[in-house]
Amino acid sequence: MKTASKNNANQKDHAIELSELQTHMVDLQMSMAHLELTVERLDEVIARQDQHIHTLQRQLQLVYKQVESQRTDDGIAPFDVIADRPPHY
Repeated sequence: MKTASKNNANQKDHAIELSELQTHMVDLQMSMAHLELTVERLDEVIARQDQHIHTLQRQLQLVYKQVESQRTDDGIAPFDVIADRPPHY
């Protein structure tokens, strides 16, 4: 009889441990799904920002080309980053 009650107790303990493991597994799966979604969203943001940076770089190159191509006798001096700094720098 004592052996049967010990077996029942061991089975109950095993069932509790299994239930706890399943709960932890579900928690880990939920955390992983959340992290995967976060990574996907961050990847989309980075891709958009990269595209925006490339667009801004192309626009800036066009502006520099326009400024460099202007002649000084038009009344506009060539753009000089160092000489044309605002006084608050």
